[in-house]
Amino acid sequence: MERNRNLTKRIVESSVLIAFATVLSMLKLVDLPYGGSVTAASMLPIAIIAYRHGVGMGLASGLVYATIQQLLGLNTLSYATSWKAVVAIIILDYIVAFTVVGFAGIAKGKLSSVIPQAPKRQSAELGIGVVFVCILRYVCHTVTGATVWAGLSIPNEAALIYSLGYNATYMIPETIVTALAAVWLGSVIDLSKKTPERFIGTGAENEARGSTCELLSNLTTLIIILTVVLDTVLIAPHLQNEASGEFDFSGLSSAPSLAIAIITIAGAISAAAVFVARKVLMKKQAENSEN
Repeated sequence: MERNRNLTKRIVESSVLIAFATVLSMLKLVDLPYGGSVTAASMLPIAIIAYRHGVGMGLASGLVYATIQQLLGLNTLSYATSWKAVVAIIILDYIVAFTVVGFAGIAKGKLSSVIPQAPKRQSAELGIGVVFVCILRYVCHTVTGATVWAGLSIPNEAALIYSLGYNATYMIPETIVTALAAVWLGSVIDLSKKTPERFIGTGAENEARGSTCELLSNLTTLIIILTVVLDTVLIAPHLQNEASGEFDFSGLSSAPSLAIAIITIAGAISAAAVFVARKVLMKKQAENSEN
């Protein structure tokens, strides 16, 4: 009875997270000129399922998510020149590419001997898992590009090299955004609990992680993440050649350098200020506890 109840709870939780992932996939931070986009960490909810409930549940959820993505991207099939191409696009560009996100929990428990602190360990494990599945997804899209799309949107000559570059224009920013979100979430929420909850220390650690200090610590991390994400959003569109879709560093010359500089400097100063404020507050708390 208890086993069925737990299974039902996992299925319901996974369904909610799949729906959340679908919504995030529609929130595009960047739409690249020649195709491809960077979403608001849309793979992260599936990665959380995999981390919390294991690779099996993660792959099952990834398959459902992949099917939804395929239905949302049905228009891409109209470019296929044969039924074999249609099958290849469905399998590689959607089913396999998004199902592999279910492997994001593969690093869970692997860093226990290296990182004893639970928040840091979970953050690292989830971050590693996300980067790993992003690489797997990138490989899937690259293979499709070098085979199915060669001669269509990708030139026949040096198709593999072109596909490696083209898919990197959106997968690199997508990986950065998703990994940063995973690292932050993993350091704040304890995903090992039956019901996820905020990490809470004990004894002296709990005092050091007082509400204000903890707020300042999270704020520092958020400022850094937002700074990197905003810079990524401004830079990403210029990594793709508008005429050919190739990965092109020369396009960075047209990126809004002033805006990027302002955001980076403002983010660095803000993060440093909050960090210093937290250190000062912790020192005062320590002095007060001694008195």
